[in-house]
Amino acid sequence: MRNLILAMAAICSVFLSAYVHSDELVVYSGRSDKFVKPVVKAFTEKTGIKVVLHSAKSTALVNKLRVEKERTQADLFLSNDAGNLQVGSDLGLFQPVSTRVAEVIPENLRADDNSWIGLSARARVLVVNTNAKGLEFVGSVFDLADPRLKNRLAITNSTNGSFIAGTTVYMEKLGKEKTVDWLKGIKKNAGDGVFNKHSKVVKAVASGKKDVGLVNHYYIYRHLAKHPDAPIRIMIPDQGKDGIGVAWNVAGIAISKYTDQKLLAEKFVEFLVSEEGQKLFAEVNQEYPVREGVAASAEIPALSQQKIADVPMSELGKKRNVTIDLLEEVGMY
Repeated sequence: MRNLILAMAAICSVFLSAYVHSDELVVYSGRSDKFVKPVVKAFTEKTGIKVVLHSAKSTALVNKLRVEKERTQADLFLSNDAGNLQVGSDLGLFQPVSTRVAEVIPENLRADDNSWIGLSARARVLVVNTNAKGLEFVGSVFDLADPRLKNRLAITNSTNGSFIAGTTVYMEKLGKEKTVDWLKGIKKNAGDGVFNKHSKVVKAVASGKKDVGLVNHYYIYRHLAKHPDAPIRIMIPDQGKDGIGVAWNVAGIAISKYTDQKLLAEKFVEFLVSEEGQKLFAEVNQEYPVREGVAASAEIPALSQQKIADVPMSELGKKRNVTIDLLEEVGMY
């Protein structure tokens, strides 16, 4: 009888172990499913490892991880914003990816300790109506504060993650005083042109209701895919010898500190930073791959044509609260 009990206990232990360490990963994803599922499908087909997506806003998921701690189901956290990734890292919610996996991504596009890794990049650009007159003076994001653009500007509200990240870059490059003046200027110029989505900014410019807008680059190409004759064009700001460079932000991924699937989780990250994974992850949203040597979509401006602001992506999280305080101080919408 004793031997039977021991045998049954051993069998139960095996089944429990198999359940706990099953080939399945849970990803808290702050990126739209339609942009993640193609790469998840390719990974599962390649490895047999199932990936379950729990999707919500990146900020909400960071807060969820913070509250759950060791009780979390998440093996990984995927964010559409470097700021939230760094916040999670500062809260001690992640564990470093191995150097072998991380080192294929440039240092300025990942955490200092490799606790998160950038996967794809977006540029903060201007969408311009091609029929608009008197925009010859616009070459910098800071020109959007010029009084000549009164009621001609479209922007997102300042709670938008990309708005916050872009403002952080501008403050890092040109300081608080100039950034405050810029914010006050664009607030005046936007008037009724403050929207809750980038797509609405592009639509307002395409319809002629506004002449210029501040958006992530891929929203322009999404609109043109549906409306190829729309009178809009992209302008990459702050180029040239004296320009600060265009502001970047990255989507990225981190491994939960509390996962018991570290090896499988790292295998998923390794696939995402592989040449195959990079092409899939970036191309579906027309973003820029962050691994060198992987070409971006031919439809978007080549990186060789751009000067990029030299602000490490980790700063978008480290300075996030400072930026939010500044936006509240100015009274941005």
